Amino acid sequence: MATGTGLDAQIGLAAETVVGTPVTVSRFHEIDKESLKYSPGFLEPTTLRAGRKYKQASRVTRSRITVSGEIELPVSSRGMGILFQHMIGSTAVATQIGSTTAYRQVHVPVGKLGLGLTVQVGRPEPATGIVRPFTYRGCKITEWEISLSDNDVLRLKLSLDGMDESTATALATASFPAANLFGFHQATLKLGGTAATNSGLMSITGGTAVATIIRELSIKGTTPLDTERYGIGNGGVKAQPLENDIPTITGSMKAEFSQVEVYDLFKSGDPVAMEFGLTGEPIGVSGEVDTLSFITPAMLIKEAPAVVEGPGTVMMDLSWEAYDDGVNAPLQIMSISADTTL
Repeated sequence: MATGTGLDAQIGLAAETVVGTPVTVSRFHEIDKESLKYSPGFLEPTTLRAGRKYKQASRVTRSRITVSGEIELPVSSRGMGILFQHMIGSTAVATQIGSTTAYRQVHVPVGKLGLGLTVQVGRPEPATGIVRPFTYRGCKITEWEISLSDNDVLRLKLSLDGMDESTATALATASFPAANLFGFHQATLKLGGTAATNSGLMSITGGTAVATIIRELSIKGTTPLDTERYGIGNGGVKAQPLENDIPTITGSMKAEFSQVEVYDLFKSGDPVAMEFGLTGEPIGVSGEVDTLSFITPAMLIKEAPAVVEGPGTVMMDLSWEAYDDGVNAPLQIMSISADTTL
């Protein structure tokens, strides 16, 4: 039975073969909230005309359109591959581990040219209980942030830019795979060691598990895009946004003050390898478990103030940035799950 509230909301997506050409959404995600919106631009001439001082309705015309907004969701053990691919612009595929039911995906940045998503949001209408479909085409992820806090699950925030909206496309039937979430208690963090890439998989040897109490951690990726590619003949719809500046990978940590392990590392000014990993539930009888890891071979702590704010525990708010070490990818997102495809 319908509720007419957000309880009946849904969101689905699918990769487009041609950016801007909508496809039927087939991958559905549980979400916390979304804010995708259609935004038209208007031409409103303000020429002077004797006897009239207000803008004339007959002169107003819609000039161009865009779509923008955010999606916030928990990171689950299934169905995340397509998001990871579009977050960093990877060419990853799901590779079976031996003859088991577990598959590995290795995502590294390549480029976002040719990557586009069709995203459909189902928004319940209170008066009727009908879930109304809003379908957005030509969507690119411009910014993303992975975050984990004490006593919480791993969360993901996506910022999107899209081409157009349709309310005529039928609402797709949502279906969800059996999946688990990653919790704070399943996370590990290692610093230092040596990064190396073998057979397309980056790993770190000699990394040390952080002993300092880390209460919050985030990783953020930003890809500058030219989202103003409006041209004659496009009817006010932008062409595919292209990368037009250097992408960045940054992050933060909220930690208890540690002189030797953290602050001295900051003072040294030397980049170090970092591996943030999460291990979850068993994948059937494969012998593998749900796994997610983020590796950067050259992470530099750029701020690490330790501030006394009262009688409580002295904390540090760290900010860092990941760099290209000239050998390995600046970031690797690796997952092991039961997903046979992205």
